Amino acid sequence: MQDVILIGIDLGKHSFHLHGQDARGKAVFRKKCTRKQLITFFATFHPCTVVMEACAGAHHMARHLMTFGHQVKLISPQFVRPFVKGNKNDFIDAEAICEAASRPNMRFVTPKTEVQQILSALHRVRESLVRDRIKASNQIHGFLLEFGISLPIGSAAIRRLPSVLAEHPLPVRLIAVLNRLHAHYKYLDEQIAEVEKELQLQLQEDDLGQRLMAVPGVGPITASLLSVELGDGKQYGCGRDFAASVGLVPRQYSTGGRATLFGISKRGDKNLRRLLVLCARSYMQRLDKQKGKLADWVRAMLSRRHSNVVACALANKLARTVWALAARQTEYRAAQASKAA
Repeated sequence: MQDVILIGIDLGKHSFHLHGQDARGKAVFRKKCTRKQLITFFATFHPCTVVMEACAGAHHMARHLMTFGHQVKLISPQFVRPFVKGNKNDFIDAEAICEAASRPNMRFVTPKTEVQQILSALHRVRESLVRDRIKASNQIHGFLLEFGISLPIGSAAIRRLPSVLAEHPLPVRLIAVLNRLHAHYKYLDEQIAEVEKELQLQLQEDDLGQRLMAVPGVGPITASLLSVELGDGKQYGCGRDFAASVGLVPRQYSTGGRATLFGISKRGDKNLRRLLVLCARSYMQRLDKQKGKLADWVRAMLSRRHSNVVACALANKLARTVWALAARQTEYRAAQASKAA
């Protein structure tokens, strides 16, 4: 066992499958254990490199194993799949994880801290609540439209629903249903406000988040999520790498020396990409009031390209800018905003 330098773990809910190998890549042991047995095993095992897929529970397990002196690496599951040989089972998956980790150019995922995971959970809860609120609003609009009542678009019309119901003669049962939906809408509104208040409190104590707020178009929600996902930014080699991880670079299909580029790849965190594009659109809506090199660059782009293309290009530039602020520990300077990070 002393010659083991790399251990791959196929994570499970109750059982874990381990594959250990030496410096030459030769398999030394295979082991199946429970969660408690896994912790006991690594607590007494000599320090080595432990590799897991970046999936549910991986970040917590990585932090735990690091306390025992092990070097823990996480790999995106999409990079492990090509190394699965033959039929699939848990031991073969653990072996494939080791094989993928042995590649010199493999990309790894930085384990998140507890604070980052908690904030990420808050953002996911907020996103889910917002979707539920939109669904409740659409149901209210749809039910009223079936009875000939058309409400204006926006949350203000939903909030004055009781006065609308009082002005129109509607069936009693329908009014009861609409009142129930309205109460649910108000509850979701309150929950979203509470979550956003927590995020605001976190942002006040976050130095990176405060610096990101200076970037044009970036608001508190986007700044908070960027701070969670970026960390110190050292896991990315440059700003383009971060923009590519969010899916804001062109999708490429090149062969025979001929480069073929398509639309953006749309890889990575969909919510973060959406927020960056919304930041870009927010900046473009107030472009007539903007000054500086970035505004001039956007105006020049709009003169020859569609606004949707410009929005994605500006979102890419914002992603590079926020990476530079995180990795280089600098403040936002508008004079240099048009330069590639």
